Amino acid sequence: MTLDLEFLADSPYGPEGLLFDAIVDIDHEASRIVMRMPTHENLPLTNTQRTHPVHHPSHVNGGLMVHMTGMVAYAHFYYVFGLRHSEGWVGFGARIYSARFVALAPPGEPMELECHCTQHRQSETRILARYDFRFRQAGNLIYRSDQSALWLKTGAPLDAK
Repeated sequence: MTLDLEFLADSPYGPEGLLFDAIVDIDHEASRIVMRMPTHENLPLTNTQRTHPVHHPSHVNGGLMVHMTGMVAYAHFYYVFGLRHSEGWVGFGARIYSARFVALAPPGEPMELECHCTQHRQSETRILARYDFRFRQAGNLIYRSDQSALWLKTGAPLDAK
């Protein structure tokens, strides 16, 4: 599925910060979403690498992958939790319990970014969620982490001043 315009308009980041191009899977029952992210040499941070074919091959930057955990969690927030940034909800990473860079992701093949909410506590104005992230390229695990995020309802719609 391609990304819909309402999702893109609701995002706290512009499309150049989201970096997805498609939804691979949404499983509401399992509280899981998978997004596809193209990989190329012009990705942020990746585009500044001083590469060497042996000592420092071109790869998707690790800091960018951490950023992408927030973006795929936002997609989960939108599509699985059904919440909207435009209605006053905002989210922030809370804690990285563990993170493992399993392999380098060379530019070329897209990555599939999986976000599975393993537990959450919810009230009318906040959600504390814990996520298992798995990023794969051509079926190979590239990155895995266990993180939490706090989603807050600010009480003011996005367009309110």
